[in-house]
Amino acid sequence: MDRGIRDVDDVLRLLDDLFAAGADRWTDGAAGWWDAFYADRARPVPFFVDKPDENLVEWLDRGLIAPGGRVLDLGCGPGRNARYLAARGFTVDAVDLSAAAIAWAEERAREAGAAVRFHRGDAFALAGTVLRGPYDLVHDSGCFHHLPPHRRISYLALLDAVLAPGGHLALTCFAAGAMGSELDDADFYRESRLHGGLAYTPEALRRIFSGLTEVELRRMRDEPADSARFGEDFLWAALFRAPRGPAGDPPG
Repeated sequence: MDRGIRDVDDVLRLLDDLFAAGADRWTDGAAGWWDAFYADRARPVPFFVDKPDENLVEWLDRGLIAPGGRVLDLGCGPGRNARYLAARGFTVDAVDLSAAAIAWAEERAREAGAAVRFHRGDAFALAGTVLRGPYDLVHDSGCFHHLPPHRRISYLALLDAVLAPGGHLALTCFAAGAMGSELDDADFYRESRLHGGLAYTPEALRRIFSGLTEVELRRMRDEPADSARFGEDFLWAALFRAPRGPAGDPPG
């Protein structure tokens, strides 16, 4: 007779266990799945290209994100955005569950002469210890949509723990109607699967990140193969800003 639930973390772990083992893409137990995913570097996976996200480049060029701060890159994969941010003068911590992804990212960083601190592990577990804020920018290109609904609680807690006052969350995720599953949240638990990732509407993203101020939310632009930027129009590109301090953002 199990009566072990005492706090929110116990509830989150219980909900994790409602999913079939093969559905896991978000806990340390998923590292092996991601290692196999990254094992063949020649696979035609869009984000295996060595290019930064087009929206990230644009936001920096437009001055929406100030250069030179501290960055946490969540689910960094082969590290393409982390290296770009380092080249733009940021101090970058980049984390991924996969040792294979981190090894690839470190190789690319050495070849490019980019100074990035790469970490292998669960960002939720590492936040506040190895991953110490405050970070001026939390960047996430493709991590958030692999989380089951209950782990949005963990994601928001991570932002609360590490995002600096006035800092930004830069997010790309599956766009409803273009990519990802559009099942209701409860249905994922009934089916014990995530169907490759969750699709989001702009309204859902605004509701989830209602504690932040929306700076821009648009579809990522599709970039041609010869572009220096990565872009796929099945993704949302969203930029949110945290309140500047106890009094919040100033008027205007």
